[in-house]
Amino acid sequence: MALNFSPNRISMRHALAEQRNIMGAVMLRDLRTRFFNHGLGFLLVPLFPFAHLLALILLNNVTGASFAYGDDINVFLVTGLIPTLSFMYVSRYMSMSLLMNKPMLAYPIIGMLEVVFGRAVLEVLSAIWMATAVGAVFLAVGSNPLPVYPVEAFAAFCVTLLLAVSVGLVVSIITMMSDAFATVWALFLIIFYVASGSFFVVSFLPELAVDILSWNPVLHCTEWMRTAYYPGYPDQVLDKGYVVSVAIGMLVLGLLMERVLRHRLLVG
Repeated sequence: MALNFSPNRISMRHALAEQRNIMGAVMLRDLRTRFFNHGLGFLLVPLFPFAHLLALILLNNVTGASFAYGDDINVFLVTGLIPTLSFMYVSRYMSMSLLMNKPMLAYPIIGMLEVVFGRAVLEVLSAIWMATAVGAVFLAVGSNPLPVYPVEAFAAFCVTLLLAVSVGLVVSIITMMSDAFATVWALFLIIFYVASGSFFVVSFLPELAVDILSWNPVLHCTEWMRTAYYPGYPDQVLDKGYVVSVAIGMLVLGLLMERVLRHRLLVG
């Protein structure tokens, strides 16, 4: 019995395979150029956010910081810092993806989206590895890193990564137009960091402060993660629909910007 494959189906399969191969090549180049000219250098990438997180936890323990919520300051800090640092590192390194791989764009077969999303895959894997390593360390020292509501924790982490990738896409295109924006974005990340709620419970703040901070989508990622760990956590500020809408909106905006500005950016 002869099998009939429609031309459209074959073309779609071929296109997907080609996209996968291109992204794989971009990722391999990224690994070698960024990480000591060796693919295994990628193993060191999660050490930066991992060391950042552990240093902050150690500092809070040394200074004798009081519990903002719950009975374990380490767990409280991690539930805020995991989403915050994941957003910061993923979006930050994605913002430089087009500039750092500009020579590859000289090849017609390689598009900007392949470069950006190739970097996104690497950074998302790094964030997952970092979170896993932190959990392992906590288990080793006797703290419980397991959430009460695992599905909520997983959802919060996934939405955080979606937000980071979406924002990273937009910022990478803007940075391609003006490399000075990379510095501007680094400064913006400090604001996101301070206003993320990693070190405090936002619901305990004055109403005016809550209203201002609630515009920060990263804050909602932090609050979402903490509701997965603390039953009865004061989540009046949390708006899951808001952060999901921002993430999807930024992704659509980034795709539109790439489509509209593609020729200008490649020629420029």
